[in-house]
Amino acid sequence: MPKIKKKGTSGAAKNYITRTQAVKKLQLSLPDFRKLCIWKGIYPREPRNKRKVTKHLKSSTTFYYTKDIQYLLHEPLLAKFREQKILEKKISKALGRGDVSDAARWERQGNDPEKTGKPKYTLNHVVRERYPTFVDALRDLDDCLSMLFLFANLPSTSAVPAKMIARCERLCLEFQHYLIVSHSLRKSFLSIKGIYYQANIQGEDILWLVPYKFNQRIVGDIDFRIMGTFVEFYMTMLGFVNYRLYTSIGLKYPPKFDQLKDEQGAELGAFALEGVNIATDSNGTKAITNGESQHGPDPKVQAEVDKIVKQLKENEISDDKPAETEVEEGEEGEQATDAIDKFEPVAAGGDILPQPTYSSSDPAELFSKFTFYLSRETPRQPLEFILRAFGCKRIGWDAVLGEGAFTTDESDPSITHQIVDRPVVRAAVNVDEGDGEDNQTARKLDPNGRYPGRIYVQPQWVWDSVNDEELKSPELYAPGASLPPHLSPFVKTRQGQYDPTLPLEAQETEAEALDAELADAGEDDDVENDMDVASDEEDEEEDGDFGGFSGEEDEEDDDEEEEEGSEDEETAATLQRQRELEAEVSGKQVKSKQVDPKLKAKLEQRKQLEKKAREEAEDLERAKGMLSKKKRKLFEQMQYTNKKKSTEDLKLREKRRKIEKESKSKA
Repeated sequence: MPKIKKKGTSGAAKNYITRTQAVKKLQLSLPDFRKLCIWKGIYPREPRNKRKVTKHLKSSTTFYYTKDIQYLLHEPLLAKFREQKILEKKISKALGRGDVSDAARWERQGNDPEKTGKPKYTLNHVVRERYPTFVDALRDLDDCLSMLFLFANLPSTSAVPAKMIARCERLCLEFQHYLIVSHSLRKSFLSIKGIYYQANIQGEDILWLVPYKFNQRIVGDIDFRIMGTFVEFYMTMLGFVNYRLYTSIGLKYPPKFDQLKDEQGAELGAFALEGVNIATDSNGTKAITNGESQHGPDPKVQAEVDKIVKQLKENEISDDKPAETEVEEGEEGEQATDAIDKFEPVAAGGDILPQPTYSSSDPAELFSKFTFYLSRETPRQPLEFILRAFGCKRIGWDAVLGEGAFTTDESDPSITHQIVDRPVVRAAVNVDEGDGEDNQTARKLDPNGRYPGRIYVQPQWVWDSVNDEELKSPELYAPGASLPPHLSPFVKTRQGQYDPTLPLEAQETEAEALDAELADAGEDDDVENDMDVASDEEDEEEDGDFGGFSGEEDEEDDDEEEEEGSEDEETAATLQRQRELEAEVSGKQVKSKQVDPKLKAKLEQRKQLEKKAREEAEDLERAKGMLSKKKRKLFEQMQYTNKKKSTEDLKLREKRRKIEKESKSKA
């Protein structure tokens, strides 16, 4: 007789375990179990058939893999949690007996991190287990950075201690210093939620969100215990990542931190990087030398070397000229060019690939030649970070914004660009206070004034220049000017999709262009007809021969002219004959309507396009009849989606066409 199989010992009932069973098996409290699962990366699972897993089924039952819970039995953190539980029992018993001194002693021995700053446990081994390689940690860095930057901007409360906020802020600033030194920042975007940043570290694109520097209001319906558990793990993880990144470029970690400067609002300026590639100048700013010596070559020797190199280049050019003429004469059909290959779509309507281009300048040195001054109303933290990440070494701001500025004097003559976010500024007023006084010291600036020789731009100029990897025209971003649209650099345009960066003529279809031209021509005809009617009324007033119902006849003529455009040729001929008869009765001269040949050609072209569209629709319907029912439904769904997208793109193009037309009429 075969052995009877007991229910619940194999299959889905054995593979899954409920949360209550897991908590009892691990002998933990529910908050500790939740912490452990978050740190170890164990999440609830949904079985295919819940009734096969357990007898007592509820809608709120949470399941885990049995193997995952078995794996947690060997976790060293379990012993730490049990020790903490034992300590809490000792303290509660001492308080129950009335031994306050014993309870205080047990509490001091507990190494409470909020009291002594010493952690009860570390998550180093958990980070090493979850991320065996450094690339794995970089791929999971997006959520880590977003969470830490969020907590770095929160106010301290009982749920969010001040030490956690300070630790998050310090780790984030250390990470920003690495991006500045390595020039790894690529793009940034200003959104409603905050500022998006994208960096490329060792070939991995990392995107994170930084909230704006506003006074945050803590809401009571947010569970900060769960978020604090994630933050505790992410702080350990980012510490590992920062150490690896700093050592990879030859820097010491952690960098020197000046507490006094940090209290004065220096932020990035509170850190001093140390390493073989970092040298500090007399002004206290960090200078990156890339291993080169600070002392340059002798200017006389350098001038002689440059002269010799220039002569050699001229000789090479003169020697190459006859050779080039021989090649052109011998091989006329072949053209040797150094042009970069272009990636074109094989099929019509395929995705357009990004084309390679010659890099005329390094994006990391985009702002290296400029000296910036940030006005009080501009966001200092993101602007300083972006400008330093793209090569700027000299950034000044007002003293009220904090320490660490290159200069706090707005009238410094070395400033080339000033970023403002206020109404239109006026020119400075020069006041001569003395004969022997310098022009720079004699110049006084009135409120909301402007210094001559300085470029004034709005903050969006920095973001658009960074995203396009080129300096945008400052005139488009002048104070008080209507700014161009700030588009997301993370959206990839597809074939046929509306692209705000391209002109309207380059992306509209032939039918749309014809409709727009015909609409413009129709408006022009209406204006001409109105002018003709006005001239007719003036003639009638001067003549005064027959003024009984001439106005009514003119209105009938106008109505007939409007209807003529929509009637066929036979109706048009009938109306023309009727108009002649009425003109004979009234004694007026018959005006023959002239048809513009260009307009007539466009109408014929429109008819041909409509006919072609009808034929294509008929061919498509015939082709759909050859498909099976399943494939036909799938094809119809695809058609519906494409039609919906094309309708949205058409609305955007019509809106843009209307705006451009209004701007032209105003101009």
